[in-house]
Amino acid sequence: MKLFLSAWLMVCVVLSAHGFENTMAERTRACTACHGEQGKAGPDGYYPRLAGKPAGYLYNQLQNFKQGRRHYDLMARLIDPLSDAYLQDMAQYFSALKVPYPAPALQANSASPALLARGQVLAREGDASKGLPACVACHGDKLTGVAPAVPGLLGLPLDYLNGQLGAWQSGQRRAHAPDCMAQVVQRLSPEDVMAVAHYLARQALPSDATPAAAAQGAVRAKLASTSDTWRCGSAPLAKGQP
Repeated sequence: MKLFLSAWLMVCVVLSAHGFENTMAERTRACTACHGEQGKAGPDGYYPRLAGKPAGYLYNQLQNFKQGRRHYDLMARLIDPLSDAYLQDMAQYFSALKVPYPAPALQANSASPALLARGQVLAREGDASKGLPACVACHGDKLTGVAPAVPGLLGLPLDYLNGQLGAWQSGQRRAHAPDCMAQVVQRLSPEDVMAVAHYLARQALPSDATPAAAAQGAVRAKLASTSDTWRCGSAPLAKGQP
């Protein structure tokens, strides 16, 4: 509750000092108080970037907070009064923002070469022995996401990646059924979680960090050595099927 009041107080002070214009930039100041100016990410590593992420993904996450699939009281309180149409407008606004990414922040205690090599294998190739598809299979060959509903994995700090993977494993974070991310992460060992998080956090963004088009393979998470194809309820195909 204190965080909620602090965020709103910060917004009110800014609005009082600069006046209010009826634009989405002004109306989303409550978001940028935590997620950074233009949604470029908060400074502490726990409030992720909003700018440039696929609109469908942003909308899904707002709904997940509103409907209890993700748990953070401040977010739930902020968006609970808002209509679905307004949440879609917010998602479209942040998705359209093109804000440069910062360089990856390396941790003081660097990961071992073996750990980073394992992370690269999981991200780029997967692990057929554990039934794990590669991260690129769903999140795009450049790991910058796939429109309209799959987020990028680059440009996220290590603490946030570890926190979210842990939340998937513990059930604190969920998605629409079938929940493919929950199924994938349950197959990761603690060492694999560390490996993939360290690897992703160290990767620089490509010059073109926009999400790939859906036609480039939004849902192609298929292991080369099996006939298993993953179905993801949060990433529907054109006809509405996951």
